[in-house]
Amino acid sequence: MSGAREKKRAKKMRNQPASVTLPAEPGPFPGGGSRACPLPGDVRSEQQYQQQKFSNQSSGPSYRKDQYFPKGQSRGERGRGRGGWQGGRQSVSDEMPKYITVSTFAQARAAEINAMLKAVSQKSSNSLVFQTLPRHMRRRAMSHNIKRLPRRLQEIAKKEAEKAVHQKKEQSKTKCRKARRRHINLVAEFNRRQRKNIWLETHIWHAKRFHMVKKWGYCLGNSPTEKCYRACYRAMTKHCLLQDLSYYCCLELTGKENELLKQLTRLCSVDTGLTFEEACCLSGRFEGSLNLYRADRYPEDTLGPVTFIWKPRDGSENRQLWIWVHPALKQDILRELKAIFQCSEAEDVCIPEPGTASVQEEKQMDVVLSLGKKRKKEDKEGEKAVPVKKIIGDGTRDPLQPYSWISQTTGIVISDRTMEILRYRLIGPLSHSVLTETLKAASLQTEMADSETELNNWWVENCKDSERVSLHQRQSAIFEMLEGISSPSVMPPGTILGLTVGDPRVNLPKKKTKAMPDFEKYQDNDKVRQLYLEGVPVDCAHSFIWDQDICKNVTENKISEQDLNHMRAQLLVPGSHLDLGPCESKIPILLVQQPGKMAGEDRPGWGSGWDIYLPKGWGMAFWIPFIYRGVRVGGLQEALKHSEYQRTPHTPNDFPDCQAGIQFAKELETSLLEKFKRRPPAKRANYVKLGTLSPFICPWGQLTKNWEGRVKASGEFVRPSSPRPDCCTTEGHSFCDPKAEVVKETSSETGGVEETMEITSSEGALKTEDVTGTQDVGERGETMTASDFIVLRSERLLMQVSAWCYPTAGKDRRLRLISRLGQKEMTEDIFLPMLASYPRALVWVNLSLLRKGNPELHAMICIPTDDDLLHLSKDKLFCGPQEPKHRDIFKDKIQKQKEEKKKKKKVSTKALEGDPAGVPDEETTEEHEDLILGLWSDALPDVTSHCSRTLLGYVTRGDFSLAAGCGEALGFVSLTGLLYMLRSQPADKKGLVLLRTPASLQYRFARLSIEV
Repeated sequence: MSGAREKKRAKKMRNQPASVTLPAEPGPFPGGGSRACPLPGDVRSEQQYQQQKFSNQSSGPSYRKDQYFPKGQSRGERGRGRGGWQGGRQSVSDEMPKYITVSTFAQARAAEINAMLKAVSQKSSNSLVFQTLPRHMRRRAMSHNIKRLPRRLQEIAKKEAEKAVHQKKEQSKTKCRKARRRHINLVAEFNRRQRKNIWLETHIWHAKRFHMVKKWGYCLGNSPTEKCYRACYRAMTKHCLLQDLSYYCCLELTGKENELLKQLTRLCSVDTGLTFEEACCLSGRFEGSLNLYRADRYPEDTLGPVTFIWKPRDGSENRQLWIWVHPALKQDILRELKAIFQCSEAEDVCIPEPGTASVQEEKQMDVVLSLGKKRKKEDKEGEKAVPVKKIIGDGTRDPLQPYSWISQTTGIVISDRTMEILRYRLIGPLSHSVLTETLKAASLQTEMADSETELNNWWVENCKDSERVSLHQRQSAIFEMLEGISSPSVMPPGTILGLTVGDPRVNLPKKKTKAMPDFEKYQDNDKVRQLYLEGVPVDCAHSFIWDQDICKNVTENKISEQDLNHMRAQLLVPGSHLDLGPCESKIPILLVQQPGKMAGEDRPGWGSGWDIYLPKGWGMAFWIPFIYRGVRVGGLQEALKHSEYQRTPHTPNDFPDCQAGIQFAKELETSLLEKFKRRPPAKRANYVKLGTLSPFICPWGQLTKNWEGRVKASGEFVRPSSPRPDCCTTEGHSFCDPKAEVVKETSSETGGVEETMEITSSEGALKTEDVTGTQDVGERGETMTASDFIVLRSERLLMQVSAWCYPTAGKDRRLRLISRLGQKEMTEDIFLPMLASYPRALVWVNLSLLRKGNPELHAMICIPTDDDLLHLSKDKLFCGPQEPKHRDIFKDKIQKQKEEKKKKKKVSTKALEGDPAGVPDEETTEEHEDLILGLWSDALPDVTSHCSRTLLGYVTRGDFSLAAGCGEALGFVSLTGLLYMLRSQPADKKGLVLLRTPASLQYRFARLSIEV
């Protein structure tokens, strides 16, 4: 056979099944076939048959010439062998068998036939039937017209078409971008996307410019995408920062005043400051703020901070009260309010959603089915189609969940008005200038613009009353006087001003401008001075926003942006002022002054501003005009920094004694622990060696419990004289043993020698029975149970402690300060009753670093020793001592755990091989199951005496402060530990503490103070 024939034969054999062989050497059968089975009793033939069968089972085609020529036979020798090719013809072999086994022969042939049928029926490629035809026979219509195919292939093509129809996915009717961006489809898609997380009315604006996060059931802007950290601080300090606080929840209480106050007084205490009975707040002139507790449970079981506004008296016996709460605290506070007022039954009255849910839910399916159709003017279906409206206000609620409850005994009604009232916050000294330039008082109107609509009908009715007109004019005059004040902080704290304004979209400037105050206009006005001193009169605090029917009318009759732009396009002079006349909407609003920083002596009034309350549906109509006045917009991070610079607790981060604060700490610990695990052990801090017991969560319960145990063990306050404080035994646990702790430390003055600290047990290692897992909050109930401790919020006691730890800069300054505040010197008669009343209490403190350093989250606040204070007095540049390195007592356990895992893996492989003797013992690996290198995996020991300096508390927020120009931190310390420190410190070193970040050994000096 020539080379061309050989290649041709190889090409033919390439697609043959493995069970079929057509060798070049002819067999004994006519046609060149080989013998199917060996002769009975022929051993040699049997061996050849098995070899041939084995060779046929090899996968893949072979193109070697050995496949076609026997070993040792060349092309020139072909035809010479017995039964070979002779003259291009095949000859019948002389060794033809006389008989064959039919069953074996039929079985072999059946296998070959099945392989052939399988190869014919299965397609070797993904091509369709018409694609298998030669190119000259293909037609373009074959892809959709089966009859254009040859008849022999039409049946196969029909099956392919039916199969394709079943496998074809149902494509969206609005698949192209033009259809998706159509208004009806766009709004329907937005409504679908906010089923799980509610969108604010400014969500689309924020989503294009902010990093969005999903928190508390809302989708909120976290921080701007642009670099504006310092710019936002400058806006809060010199101009204006805008925030959308519409996610705050409004709970409205309606009923008789005495019935409301009777139960509300059970939720608060006079010791903490304001209450619901405060005269200035009860009249409706000022906004109040307080901390709520469970009924008759003060100072335990904190619910969280709230702000409240009373509606001014209007002659009726019923009063309205708004309580604004953070969404993380809403459920707990709402449950407590329903319990004390006995409002268990849901009210049947349902407020319909204008233009949204009421009509939308009835014909929702019809709208969805016709989303992809173009609605022409002459189309009957297009005329009757229900337009999909944007979900706002109570449309964001679950329709099956009630949001209004009534008490059958007292008649008090509790309503959830969340998202019904929008709330914006303007922060900065020029926020009042932004308000006066953006908003204009509504003009009087005595006639209806259109009798067919209800636009401004409520305003026309009120303008017919002379008293209401006089009230509106006085409110407008006070609002105009705000343009001349220097800062909102000069107003009385919490001042409330009601007002009715026109549509702010009409007054939009052509381009962005920066609002500035006009000092010349009201510089020497007596009315402005009177406004500073007395505030807004009671009657001027009235606003129509309290009336739900008026708010509903204002929302329903709002002029759309499309109509407004169409009116602008019809102006004779493009860009001129658009005068809507009687068609201009009138919007009732409420302005509430925010006092800013009130505690402390530095930066009084910093961060002051105004809150503006709006009816729903008008969010973007007010938002864009504010943007055009040069304000800068902030998110959740900017709100966090705002409270940090004011040194006030932030909700819910800084409320560890309420359920929302506990939940926040759990989520924060989970995220930090996952981030810690993602890094390899060599690239992360070993907190065991650094002496940090709890780097991801603050064990407040353990801290207060240990300090209470120290006081009970010692019986009196003892001044620390060595770097290692005296070890103590707490209730039920002997955490520290003087023999078990060996400290080796060199003086910081000599230096040069590495400090080491070994913590071992009396048996050489800690017992494994006490293993409770990693830093898991759920496994440490004592760490995260709010009932273990309380936060001291009594103003009288806080002022007393604040005077004791006030920083001293001159001789006898503390005595002058204490006498000025009316407080007493620190004696046992004063602080021992305080300790007896609050043995496990935390105190909110702020710390300022004396020199360099940047405090971080969960940094440790410690008590300096006498040597540290002495070294600081000698060397003013002394940064602070260093913590000796600790020994990792869990390293051997973790290594043993790894070895056991390897051993278990080997044993499991042996068990799979059939060796049942190597079954792993689960008890040996169970005790070391959750060990993580670098984290303390046992039950927490005494946290106060674990390190060389006694632990006092933890930092909840810390960073470099742009306002103070140094590192500042906020946190909590144990009241017992604070009094212990102040009692032992010298007079000129009162309030000095040490700060150490979790991933560092360096202590740094800081000044502790309490601002009330």
